Amino acid sequence: MMQFIRFAIVRAFLAIVTLVVVSFIVFTLMELVPGDCAERYLAFKNTQGSGISVADIEAERVRLGLDKPYLVRWGSWIINAFQGEFGDSCILRLNISQLLGQKFYLSLGICLTSLLLAYLIAIPVGIISATSNSPTLNNTLRLVSYLGLALPNFLLALMIMLFSTIVFGDSLTGLFSKEFRDAAWSMARLRDFLSRAWLPVFILGWSATAFAIQTVRALMSDEIGKLYVTAAKARGVAGRRLLWRYPARHALGPIINSLGFDLNRIFNELPIVALILTLTEAGALLIEALARSNDQQLAGAIIFLLTASIVGLNFITDILLALMDPRVRRSIMG
Repeated sequence: MMQFIRFAIVRAFLAIVTLVVVSFIVFTLMELVPGDCAERYLAFKNTQGSGISVADIEAERVRLGLDKPYLVRWGSWIINAFQGEFGDSCILRLNISQLLGQKFYLSLGICLTSLLLAYLIAIPVGIISATSNSPTLNNTLRLVSYLGLALPNFLLALMIMLFSTIVFGDSLTGLFSKEFRDAAWSMARLRDFLSRAWLPVFILGWSATAFAIQTVRALMSDEIGKLYVTAAKARGVAGRRLLWRYPARHALGPIINSLGFDLNRIFNELPIVALILTLTEAGALLIEALARSNDQQLAGAIIFLLTASIVGLNFITDILLALMDPRVRRSIMG
């Protein structure tokens, strides 16, 4: 028990160190963008017809604390970031925490649900595919997984939108209907959200499921042929007990360990899907901040929150792996 506690403490410490390092990288990239926040904001105001001067820019720098040393500003940013406070958007001049509000959590919920859906389907299907001797079943599963890998998510989104518009007269865009878009949360708004959220979940989970099926099948096929499985069969272990106790248990370790990577991959696909489905959430805000308004403060906050989510998920998967396999915690504790 003490070994497991020490393992959890070490992994928690490494997770915090990872977040600090990532925060330094994100903040440095924000600083390397030509022009600071004061210049970009006043330049934006200039396009709106407001005259600006050098004195205005210097006064804005002082107000934003940009006249302080780099490490002081980074230290202040990371301390506030760990408290969930990221200051104001450089262009929109709105508090980033309020601007993101529920948008990031809706985005994270959609990505996590897509990931959960993918693995709920992929694990049993991949195991069946690896253990089945039916050519028809195996070829069908291969065709479905190849189709999932070959068909881009944005193309699938366009196909579903076109089909829905032609058949039902509704493109299914947006996470809420017009009457619930700015309404307070209620059971009616939740039902409306669920009636539309399934589409981005399905689209984002499409390729993730196909990729996970291929991975589970490959790992199971490799484990089934090993000597310890043959020895278990010789001892009379068979059927589901054999599969779940031996090859599946070892094959699922790398699958669980890759959850953080898969979450990152799904979130990377979210902005494109968000643009197609006109989802007003963090993916769309990230594209707006990076490609259109050059709002590095907003982009940095979204990237840091995503990284924190991935690091947190990796910490949870490490704990699960340590519970499943004592060799994992021994590998770190020595």
